[in-house]
Amino acid sequence: MLNLNHFKRWQSLFIVAICFAVNACGSSSASNTNASTTTPSNTVIVPVPQSIVRETPVMLRTEGTRWVRPDGSQKILKGVNLGNWLMQEFWMMGQGSNGIDDQCKLEAVLDQRFGYAERERLYRLFRQNWMRTRDWDLIAQFGLNVVRLPFIWSVVEDEKNPRSLRADAWDYLDDAISQAEQRGMHVILDLHGAVGSQGWEHHSGCAGKNLYWTSAEYQERTIWLWQQVAGRYKNRAAVAGYSLLNEPWGASPEVMAKEMKRLYQAVRAVDMNHVIILPGHSSGIDAYGKPAEQGMQNVAFEIHPYPGFFGWGQPSLQVHKDWLQCGGLGLTGNTGVCEWNSRLKNLNAALLIGEFQPWAGLGAELGGQITRVTYDTYAALGWAATSWSYKLLSNSGGQGNGTWGLVTNVNGQKIPALNFQTASLAEIETLFTSFGSIPYEPQQAVMAWMTSAVAPIPFARP
Repeated sequence: MLNLNHFKRWQSLFIVAICFAVNACGSSSASNTNASTTTPSNTVIVPVPQSIVRETPVMLRTEGTRWVRPDGSQKILKGVNLGNWLMQEFWMMGQGSNGIDDQCKLEAVLDQRFGYAERERLYRLFRQNWMRTRDWDLIAQFGLNVVRLPFIWSVVEDEKNPRSLRADAWDYLDDAISQAEQRGMHVILDLHGAVGSQGWEHHSGCAGKNLYWTSAEYQERTIWLWQQVAGRYKNRAAVAGYSLLNEPWGASPEVMAKEMKRLYQAVRAVDMNHVIILPGHSSGIDAYGKPAEQGMQNVAFEIHPYPGFFGWGQPSLQVHKDWLQCGGLGLTGNTGVCEWNSRLKNLNAALLIGEFQPWAGLGAELGGQITRVTYDTYAALGWAATSWSYKLLSNSGGQGNGTWGLVTNVNGQKIPALNFQTASLAEIETLFTSFGSIPYEPQQAVMAWMTSAVAPIPFARP
């Protein structure tokens, strides 16, 4: 997501702003945003349940603007992000109000209070509970077939021994790929936080750092990390692609594009099979040029459009209509998704909508309808899409007018906001353990529409 200055600059360049995440994917205040609840249509259409057909994941590639299977048939990827699991964002679990609001701060506090070994044990406890079997089953029940997996560099690399793998380096990535594979889903591996941090925001792991771009050591370690990942998964068909770096906006577009091309070459030296996903800058993708002319094959670009948030209007039927129907003109327009479709055709490149939020703040039914239509529109254009995010837990619980999670804790099942500076070890353990068992409240209308044999028509007018 994007701050307002970024938004205004990009809006003037691109006609319609693509709002990337300054907070990785939102903020706690976004979950209760008021929105228009205008009845979308007099035509009564209700979801018609259908069985979800699952297929064994096969190695995907991009061919022009499409994601395809080995036989050349198109693969439509509809999915969600696993935010806050392997890269913490404290607003997603009801924390941060007491000043510990990014992963680096919490790690430092736990080290100081309890020691490194105990910090490591607590993080294992957290990660083992944030994603459990019930979570993977629920994702499948939403009719989704891909997850984008954000992870921080220290999940793989031993922070005390640079360029060395952790003893448990592959535990979480292996498990995620296996769990997805068992349910007919692909995984996109997303380096959300590079060593040194690739931006100023908390969702790069360490707020206010942005040291990646000025450190040759950090850049080389990131190359090393991606080569380890690529070497392990180069033949794993359930991996849909490698998203090289999440929102790398701490440098200019030109510097970003140059470094991403270097990362591309490093991955290709190890893995010729997988799609490599090139991140957009807050000001766009123009700095890359045409991939084929840069010697890059089997790639996709990634953008994070957030209509209704972060300076891009408010959550409403109209803001989504303008984006998805190109200012209301349908697919013949020259703004919104139409403008991006033209851009990608000219580049002969595929696209991943790596983050977007189509249901929050809209109310249950309209949120469900807009979500289905958003995914369908992206699919019709051949774009892969992963919304933000699967799970958000709040202090009070309940979906209300639409939180940022496909699931949240049931209303009244409260999450305490701890002060990690003073909370006891037992209190921290109890909090982290509760994430695995607290009763859930899914976005039922989203689930119903995403698995319906018929699609809604929210933009039809009386």
